[in-house]
Amino acid sequence: MSTPEDQPNPDEALAHARAAREQMAAALDEDQELEADEPVGWQPIWKRPRKPKSKAAKKAELRKQRKHLQEAAKRRLAARNARRPRSRQNRIGNAAARRDARALSRVRHSNAWLW
Repeated sequence: MSTPEDQPNPDEALAHARAAREQMAAALDEDQELEADEPVGWQPIWKRPRKPKSKAAKKAELRKQRKHLQEAAKRRLAARNARRPRSRQNRIGNAAARRDARALSRVRHSNAWLW
């Protein structure tokens, strides 16, 4: 446990913060008024000037974006085709298989007795 003597006086701390406020405001104003030739120190990313991209970087980004969009289109197409029911003709591919299916269907629906 800390004793009351160890704790700072709130009035002193407030006075100290008020004195420091003016110094901080002056320091912030200093950063705002930069000369064109003066090197810039650290700045948050949203205050940094934009660096133009090279042609190669632009093309690479566009290539990546195009590839991403094409892959998404393929996925959408595959998803759409997966939901669509296929016709019977497509399921039974060649004519021989169709004939077999027809014969089996006739046998299945007939009332002939099989031994």
